[in-house]
Amino acid sequence: MPGPFAAFLPYLVAGSSAVSALGQLQAGRAQRLASELTAFRTETEGELNKAMASQRANARREEYNQATAANIAAFSINRDIGSDRSVEAFLNRQKEIVAQDLGRLDTQAAFESAKYKAAAAAEIRRGKNVQRASLFSAIGTLGSGAYQYDQVRT
Repeated sequence: MPGPFAAFLPYLVAGSSAVSALGQLQAGRAQRLASELTAFRTETEGELNKAMASQRANARREEYNQATAANIAAFSINRDIGSDRSVEAFLNRQKEIVAQDLGRLDTQAAFESAKYKAAAAAEIRRGKNVQRASLFSAIGTLGSGAYQYDQVRT
């Protein structure tokens, strides 16, 4: 002989399944939003890295300008800079070195930027995948709840 609670059991099973499915959907949405925030932070970090690379390049240019001015001042004490080919060769070599340094800095900054963008895109994709998985899990929970409802009702 079933107790007074038996009449409410099917509704309890159905309700708990619905609540569980809703919780799974909300957890998936929360994970997607958290992934979007993480991706935003990653992109922001990439922009900060880009700004720092620009500052390093500016510092290298300034270093070159100061060294060039100091070298010209030192060379001009004993030489005619305009006609001294060794001074011209030295200054041209320094110009080549700074151009190579700046090129390396630009290349490194581009690689770093691409790395941050790829990480942000992967995080967005991960969040969407988690949300999609939570949807399928919720559907499974609802299906299981419907089966249990039918078993308890009969």
